[in-house]
Amino acid sequence: MKKKFSFLFVLILAVVFVMAACSGDTSGEDKEEKDTTEEKSNDEKGSDASSEEGQLTYAVDTAPEGLFVPGFAGSIIDSRINDLIHDSLISANENMEYTPHVAEWETEDNKVFTFKLKEGVKWHNGEELTMEDWQFAIEVLAHPDYDGPRFDYVKEIEGAEEFRKGDADTVKGFEVKDDYTAVITFNEAKVNNLENLWTNPMPKAELEDIPVADLSSAPEVRENSVGFGPFKVKEVVEGEYVSLERFDDYWQGEPKLSEVLIKVIDPSLTIGALQNGEIDFMEIRPDDVEELETLDHVRIEEQEGLGYSYIGFRFGHYDKENRTAVADYDKFKSKELRQAMFYALDRESLVDSYLNGKATIVNTPIPSVHWIVADESELTQYDYDPEKAKELLDKAGYKDVDGDGFVEDPDGEKFVVKFGHYAGPAAFEGRTQAIMQNWEDVGIKTELATGQLVEFNTYNEMKDNDDENLEVFFGAWSVGSDPDPSGLWHSTSEWNYGRWVNEESDKLLEEGLSEKSFEQDYRKQVYIDWQKLYNEELPGLPLWENLDLYGINNHIQGVTIDATGPREFHEWYIEK
Repeated sequence: MKKKFSFLFVLILAVVFVMAACSGDTSGEDKEEKDTTEEKSNDEKGSDASSEEGQLTYAVDTAPEGLFVPGFAGSIIDSRINDLIHDSLISANENMEYTPHVAEWETEDNKVFTFKLKEGVKWHNGEELTMEDWQFAIEVLAHPDYDGPRFDYVKEIEGAEEFRKGDADTVKGFEVKDDYTAVITFNEAKVNNLENLWTNPMPKAELEDIPVADLSSAPEVRENSVGFGPFKVKEVVEGEYVSLERFDDYWQGEPKLSEVLIKVIDPSLTIGALQNGEIDFMEIRPDDVEELETLDHVRIEEQEGLGYSYIGFRFGHYDKENRTAVADYDKFKSKELRQAMFYALDRESLVDSYLNGKATIVNTPIPSVHWIVADESELTQYDYDPEKAKELLDKAGYKDVDGDGFVEDPDGEKFVVKFGHYAGPAAFEGRTQAIMQNWEDVGIKTELATGQLVEFNTYNEMKDNDDENLEVFFGAWSVGSDPDPSGLWHSTSEWNYGRWVNEESDKLLEEGLSEKSFEQDYRKQVYIDWQKLYNEELPGLPLWENLDLYGINNHIQGVTIDATGPREFHEWYIEK
């Protein structure tokens, strides 16, 4: 039976990985962590040292990678900055349903979509946005020389695989009818074809003369990116700040702020910078909350988000040519070993000690705001149980043979876990040591990979390249509105950093996108079955669901924050 979908009817669940897909990878980006504050007098608001007329200072405590075109960005920091510079053709609302934004669509079969652009939308360079800009972006992401992380968002378009292999001159399934109309044909009808479609055009006039292999290092991506969002790039100083200025011709109306300065600060300076008015807005850490709550001119906003923290295991490497994980590292192949390492973790103490209680312990990698989340009653609860951990180790053949207090592997060989964690606030060091101590308490000798916490961007590169030092690693993801976890856990996904290969998992993930899954109840049950499998196999240890926390100077008004993060930046303003 055919179903009619259009911009008047939004599929019940949307999304794409934020990174994060919008987002994307926040692997390593630790986000552990409505405007009802009454007005304050000028004296109560603190100094406005950073806020000239209409200027907002938005602080981050990790330097961006510097990829200011969404198709190349991988970290949450770059994605947050790109949200100010760029716009998507389609948006997800507060209920995580896809809605028209710059484009609207219709389809009769969820395979062939016709899209219509708003007319008169301008790029920062004054050029008009057309369907050729979207086609250009699709073909960049599908190009054989593309080195970014977003091919998964175009691969389902008819002809994308052939284009990537060099067997075709264009992506056949993207057909431009005129400046404002395009027809996209997918390989097959899937329930989330729309949600997993790349909807961020690139300015063809700015980028078409640059070889695709050179784009990620080009000034047009790193220094003077052109978007059609509310703010345009004024200046980039690597590792220090990104200065943006208002784009007067923004299609939703002139933004109310004149400038936004994204400033990199040391995490230890967060409280002082908010206190003295040096910064106006920042995503904060849980250990900052108590002191910031004493400031009359700063409000704290908490938001259930789309992020979770986990510990991953190395199972192999990623074959980039064939775009699939290869399970060729057997050290952690024992399910009982992985389960023992989970039971050994005192997650309540970790949340209380290092997250100020601002997180919820979970046993699934699906955020609770998603409608497919399995009830915890259907999952094994890996509560802290060191004796259970020891029993499982013994059952799996991990025994202390030489009497030194630490187990050897089933072959009687020395067994040492190398655990990796990225650098950040002081709490990260304590948390890392506590996790390692939990494992040593049950007899698993644990060493810190590389001997120290690793700089954030370097850490992400190590995961991308399957660095052998990261046998077991701490990470965090911020996902998008669509609940489909394939982008992180399918064996073909490059963000499946543990390189987990499981035939049953792949089958369930694919079934969740099948024709049968157009029936919502059926799709939900498929994903519940997948979560039960994950919960049993534990290719990663889901630790806690992060609560998004923001410190905001009270003179910043019009702020919208939902599960996907800050948004509607053109409506933000400084109250006089």
